[in-house]
Amino acid sequence: MYLLQKDLTEVIIKSYYQVYNTLGFGFLEKVYENALLMELRNRGYKAIGQQQIKVYYHGVEVGNYFADLIVNDAVIIELKAAETIIAEHEQQLLNYLKATQIEVGLLLNFGKKPEFRRRVFENQFKSVPSV
Repeated sequence: MYLLQKDLTEVIIKSYYQVYNTLGFGFLEKVYENALLMELRNRGYKAIGQQQIKVYYHGVEVGNYFADLIVNDAVIIELKAAETIIAEHEQQLLNYLKATQIEVGLLLNFGKKPEFRRRVFENQFKSVPSV
């Protein structure tokens, strides 16, 4: 089975565990964002924090949001420092994928117990062909 962005998401997840194992839990999301950004850049990846994403409805801009991290223009990362991942966190990531050309997202939680979710969203608005 082929997974979109498999190699990149594996590196991101390893970087996430490196940050988690070093810092533990209890910090604000911004601390984890900065540390993961540094870890990914140190590994040679293009990582951008707080990238603005515009949301359109019938071709009209209706709002925007800021992705926590975007890696190599191919994976959106949503960071949380919550007790656990809940459905609303996963829906937030899915909405980010719907609003962009990016098809793969990771939800990384720096809670008492490290946890992550990988999501893929492909639709007719994506310019990247499906495999």
